[in-house]
Amino acid sequence: MASETPSARPSTRRERWLGWFDGSLATLCLGSLAVIVGGGLVQVSHGAYSMTIAEAWRAVFNPNVIFSLRAWDAFLWGMEMPDMSTASLIVWNIRLPRVFVAMLVGMNLAVSGAIFQAVTRNELASPFILGVSSGAGLMILLTLVVFTGMAAFLPLAAALGGAVAFLIVYAIAWKNGTSPVRLVLAGVIVGTIFNSFQTALFFFADDLGVVQSAIAWTTGSLTGTDWEQVRMALPWTVIAMGLALVGSRQLNVLLLGERTANALGMSVEKVRFALSGVAVLAAAASIAVAGIVGFVGLIVPHMVRNIVGSDYKKLIVGCMFAGPALMVGADVGARLGMSVLAGSDTQIPVGIVTGLVGGPYFLYLMRRQDEMGEI
Repeated sequence: MASETPSARPSTRRERWLGWFDGSLATLCLGSLAVIVGGGLVQVSHGAYSMTIAEAWRAVFNPNVIFSLRAWDAFLWGMEMPDMSTASLIVWNIRLPRVFVAMLVGMNLAVSGAIFQAVTRNELASPFILGVSSGAGLMILLTLVVFTGMAAFLPLAAALGGAVAFLIVYAIAWKNGTSPVRLVLAGVIVGTIFNSFQTALFFFADDLGVVQSAIAWTTGSLTGTDWEQVRMALPWTVIAMGLALVGSRQLNVLLLGERTANALGMSVEKVRFALSGVAVLAAAASIAVAGIVGFVGLIVPHMVRNIVGSDYKKLIVGCMFAGPALMVGADVGARLGMSVLAGSDTQIPVGIVTGLVGGPYFLYLMRRQDEMGEI
């Protein structure tokens, strides 16, 4: 028996660390990657400079770009762009950044939504349930309409507005601690008030261009994104995803209820505030580069939960793949939808596409499940 013990220990460790990565999660990740790659190739092959899927593929996987340190210095640090072919320059400098931004936005919104659903123990929660989107939208409009000279700082203003709104919600919900119900109600109150201010600000905008820009931001759009947006969102995304994975065990405990969590020695209020901060950070990173994209943080956790279950270690990883897949697919529809339907080159905001996809799907979920709301 003693000789069997050492060999059993590594197996137990492997099961503990890798046993959660099962077939359903692997299938979800591989399927999501296929959607991302397919959608990305469609994206980079369309534009004023047309190219076939094969030409786009060769430009994307051009070894002179992929293995060029000067090229990556230009992409990630804003250095001078090295010489490359016209197709590679267009794909890597103009079209691929939009795909990367869509991936980061989808990842942030999906993980943020999953965290908020655990913190509030409510399946109807989303990244914006605590007023984050309303605060960001209000700051966007204030910057565009009132503080026009600060338009260059629009992404920072959006992130700051979302964070401040969250702090206001938390302060309103605090009464010898918070509860999921009070957090949701406070979020609805703050969101309603901020949305009213947003509507009022539209009446003070004299410039039609400002109104269109504000609508694009408050609806969610990836038009015009480039490596600057990638550089802005990437570090905060890495931090938020890492903290979300580290906090997955605490998220599982929160789902058991406050009494059980307290009995297990968890400081519920501190953990809830810290995890909400991670969710706000992820949502703010998304809002700062793409504006307010709805429904992604609401429906992706549902989709992933139906496939991999409620274990938050698997749920977070699944959201990190499914969120980008949904956003890349939706952005293909936003970019090419009008050309297919009406023969127009007009691009619609990606938030409209996610709403058109998310609304019917969420209605389907609501009709299918007898009990929906509290987890």
